[in-house]
Amino acid sequence: MIAKLKGIIDSKGADWLIIDVHGVGYLVEASARTLAALPPPGEAAEVFTIMLVSETAMRLLGFATPQERDWYALLADVQGVGPKVALALLSALSPAELSTAIAMGDATMLTRAQGVGPKLARRICSELKDRLPETLSVPAETAAALAAQAPSGLVDEEASAEAKDAISALVNLGYPKTQAASAVASAIQEAGEGADAARLIRLALKGLASA
Repeated sequence: MIAKLKGIIDSKGADWLIIDVHGVGYLVEASARTLAALPPPGEAAEVFTIMLVSETAMRLLGFATPQERDWYALLADVQGVGPKVALALLSALSPAELSTAIAMGDATMLTRAQGVGPKLARRICSELKDRLPETLSVPAETAAALAAQAPSGLVDEEASAEAKDAISALVNLGYPKTQAASAVASAIQEAGEGADAARLIRLALKGLASA
């Protein structure tokens, strides 16, 4: 099993790359997002991989980050999602966008990917909502931006700054204030009082998705 390749990018195509590792060129299939994230030919790179073995062929799939590789494994495990569709989803959406879409049950967001219709998108949300990886995160700057867009006086003054930011972000995403506050309260119970806004948002979204 080849889990990672480290070498020089030899060439790139629309959905593949060749990476030279000590004189051996490995052909690796990849999403458009991965190809864009990797350096141009002639430069050093590290590619995280999954090997697919069948009776007739061996294929290497490459990812720019371990998070993308983990998401591929999750997506490919859903009925109706093969390697091509899983890579299409990773081309259309970042791991953070996938996390948010599935946590919120936003099937429409998943249909951005080629080959993903409404029925398959709903199945992905349903099957993966309770299997979101711990790498699910909302960047701190995103949480702050969402909170800043929310109306003033949205949350109780007694709430911590982190809780206020989390509740404000959820309201800005479309959740009613009472529902957002309840979800964040549950998240605080799970994560503890010292959790930052990004973690509270992540846990609250998971709770809302499974409610």
